[in-house]
Amino acid sequence: MPFDTSALSLGLVVLFIAVVGLAAWLLALQRSAARLRGRLRKILNEAGTTGLDEILDTQAKRIDALAQRAETLATLQQELDSAARLALQRVGIVRYNPFQDSGGDQSFALALLDRAGTGIVISSLHGRAETRIFAKQIENGASTHSLSEEEQQAIRAALR
Repeated sequence: MPFDTSALSLGLVVLFIAVVGLAAWLLALQRSAARLRGRLRKILNEAGTTGLDEILDTQAKRIDALAQRAETLATLQQELDSAARLALQRVGIVRYNPFQDSGGDQSFALALLDRAGTGIVISSLHGRAETRIFAKQIENGASTHSLSEEEQQAIRAALR
């Protein structure tokens, strides 16, 4: 049986291409395995005596501890938020001169309010002979007491 040299040449070329392809694939697999070994070395301790089960158990304990800390922080945040609602957060002040015959803006209206607009407005009327101080309760930005224009301005400034 005679050998067909063209068929043999074609078979050798196909075989050569297959060998080159397999060699490239082998090289890619080796690189991937080397990267995987490097990652595994980072996870394992230096001596390599810690097993994967021990490592996973340690990581699970760390995750549980972090979850517990997150719950504690969430509780603390809620407590701080509820306390902050009642804290004085809004301040407005207006200085003015109520009397034409005295000099300077020595009188003032000071509004001290919480987040909801509840608090007090303090007014000081300064005259030549005396200074008078008034305090009025504010709820939701309004008062049951009559307010002067300056007191209303201080409340509006605090609520802005």
